[in-house]
Amino acid sequence: MKGNFSKHFLELTFATLFISTSGVLGKHIALDPPIIIWCRAFLALFVLYFYCHYKKINLKIQSIKDIPTLMLSGIFMAGHWITYFYALKLSNVALGILSLYTFPVITALLEPFFVKSKISLIQVFLGLLILIGLYVLLPEFDIENNQVLGIFVGVFSALLYALRTLLLKPHVKKYSGTVIIFHQMIIVSVLLIPFLFFMDVSAIPSQMPYLLMLALITTALGHTLFVKSLNYFEVSTASIISSLQPIFGIILAYIFLNEIPSMNVYFGGFIILFTVVIESLRSKKL
Repeated sequence: MKGNFSKHFLELTFATLFISTSGVLGKHIALDPPIIIWCRAFLALFVLYFYCHYKKINLKIQSIKDIPTLMLSGIFMAGHWITYFYALKLSNVALGILSLYTFPVITALLEPFFVKSKISLIQVFLGLLILIGLYVLLPEFDIENNQVLGIFVGVFSALLYALRTLLLKPHVKKYSGTVIIFHQMIIVSVLLIPFLFFMDVSAIPSQMPYLLMLALITTALGHTLFVKSLNYFEVSTASIISSLQPIFGIILAYIFLNEIPSMNVYFGGFIILFTVVIESLRSKKL
């Protein structure tokens, strides 16, 4: 049992590390975010299809009633990825990933609007802590400053991700995570086709190695391992472990992009991650 726990814990840690590579790759790839995301989704789509074919996983949607929410969640997924990559381009990996990581508390604050529950005072307090953390992250409150704009775009990306997660909640017991991600990749790929006709795509061949890494390591492998880990860990536990994503992302950005965060990023990041861990522990007790 101990050996199995160590194996699954290691898989979850590697899943977190692989997903964390999105920051460095998103910042490094020399393409507009909509083109990057189209390539990411389109390439991942093929990988997931062959994986499901190999594992004999049924990819069919069981009920036509599930289609509207699955499609809307796919639209939010596309918006989340694009705005996150714009946040990375505008600021840096540390600010982009930390502003995105406000999504667990945003999800908790929005959840009462999707299910029959009330917002608790602790959730309001944690939301205020997130705002304080974001304020500390800001180099100066100037909307014309790219880093400030990047933080705002990152928080908006977190909002879209929270909405996508809440929409998928009723479907996670009916469909495997791989099936859900596969259909979302279809939606994202189709939705972003128009961008291929009015944005520069000439650099795709030269950026293909990094696009493949984004599709295979970050999307297909990272998310598959993370979904698999939910069979062995509670969602709250997985969320706490996934709090390592900003830390991994900042370390990778330092190694590969030579990005060194300022002290306000460390302080603001600590407040945000502390808030995420508190919310995860609180939800575990419910």
